[in-house]
Amino acid sequence: MKLKKLPIGISTLREILEENYIYVDKTHLAQELIQNGKYYFLSRPRRFGKSLFLDTLRTVFSGDKEIFKGLSIYDNGYKFVKHPVIKISFGSGSFRSVENLDRTVFEILDSNQQDLDITCSKEFVGAGCFRKLIKEAYLKYNEKVVILIDEYDKPILDNIDKTEIARENREYLKDFYSVIKDSDEFIKLVFITGVSKFSKVSLFSGLNNIQDITLNHNFATICGYTQNDVERVFAKHLEGQNFNKIRKWYNGYKFLGEGVYNPFDILLFIANNFMFSNYWFQTATPTFLLKLIEKNNYFLPNLENIVKDEMMLNSFDVDYIELETLMWQTGYLTIYDSYESIKGIKYKLTIPNNEVRISLMSSIADFMSKIQNSELTQEDIYDALLNLNFIEFEKTFKSLFASIPYNLFTKNKMYEYEGYYVSLFYVYLKALGLDIVGEDVTNKGRIDLTIKMPNSIIIIEFKTDGSNALKQIKEKDYYQKYLNENLPIYIVGIEFNIEDRNISKVEYEEIKIGE
Repeated sequence: MKLKKLPIGISTLREILEENYIYVDKTHLAQELIQNGKYYFLSRPRRFGKSLFLDTLRTVFSGDKEIFKGLSIYDNGYKFVKHPVIKISFGSGSFRSVENLDRTVFEILDSNQQDLDITCSKEFVGAGCFRKLIKEAYLKYNEKVVILIDEYDKPILDNIDKTEIARENREYLKDFYSVIKDSDEFIKLVFITGVSKFSKVSLFSGLNNIQDITLNHNFATICGYTQNDVERVFAKHLEGQNFNKIRKWYNGYKFLGEGVYNPFDILLFIANNFMFSNYWFQTATPTFLLKLIEKNNYFLPNLENIVKDEMMLNSFDVDYIELETLMWQTGYLTIYDSYESIKGIKYKLTIPNNEVRISLMSSIADFMSKIQNSELTQEDIYDALLNLNFIEFEKTFKSLFASIPYNLFTKNKMYEYEGYYVSLFYVYLKALGLDIVGEDVTNKGRIDLTIKMPNSIIIIEFKTDGSNALKQIKEKDYYQKYLNENLPIYIVGIEFNIEDRNISKVEYEEIKIGE
């Protein structure tokens, strides 16, 4: 039997169903949304299947019941009724000025005018034409209008490094989206998707009844593939593969429900003969994220212990960008747990999987050190740790620091901060896929870094002030936490010389259990 084709880059439901592509059925979720609400917002990282779900809604409202034969919505007795649909996507176009945005909006509205056989006067502004389209479509077809907006935030995100343009585009879109609130009597359903979640005040002023399903447990799997999807729907394509390894590499995105895979990863993993690689990550290097880390001198081991309240989800805006919020909304962090506190819900964040962990840390390491393609150095570091060869470990890191361009230090004065050295160590080791705990909490303080190797536990303390790092580990008994691991424990003190901008001393000892 011939295997179904992989829908790589295809976000048109009809093409997927009619051309024998694999389709993971999400129509039961589409039915639930249509029957139980009217205004929805969904945030998901890029390439997560948002556009395909929007097209699923569009196809449902085409009224063509037979295209869904064999799918959940067909079997569940949904009453298919044709509705006029206005589809707005900012997935393409130039947004480097508000004039470019205005031009793109008119091109989008012109396409919708042709589809609906409705004409706007050339004298209309974008918001005015949008308002006319909604009302005229309702009157012309005698059915309420469906509005689908994809990548609603892209004109802003594309300019997040150019604040003034981003602010102008935000104000333009604020006026444009306000049309929705004033057209309620003509609307059947509104579904808006994007990567980020801007506050209602800044972008959806007045649209207070929009239901944000980003972290709604019932819709946690609305985009992406579940473990069951991968093992059942792709069973023939993945025959003989190690599902546990696949899960560690590509699963792990959680939205307060079951974890999911980014579909892009699974499809390309199969298409590339099961090679484990950074398929999703390589589609867009997070340059702005890297610049934000550098600008704020962010202490990278803190990525291990991020806890945020609900405000974290609403804090993203042009005039206020918090690193952790940006990383969560763009898919570099995910929510792995939540709990109630006296101040409301708290969210624990982590890096979702091996792909993101290795790729992100490698990018950060290269950016922070300005040393490109440092794979060879990373391999030397790994071999030294595995063989407990701390002399070679010191030699390799000294070489690494010596390779960092001098002007990087003089420009930012990062060499004055102990956190810079610790952060650089952390990202280089994390990029190897090692099990590392940054800011490792004990009952007597925090260990700078703990590395859990297959054959040992390595505890590292860093100092730049001339004090003895190894002595601190001993005095505070940091290693006590790991005495029950039944592995050799090594403590390592690393001292830096600020003037030389390099390691001045590495000391190490093995902890003799029972002595």
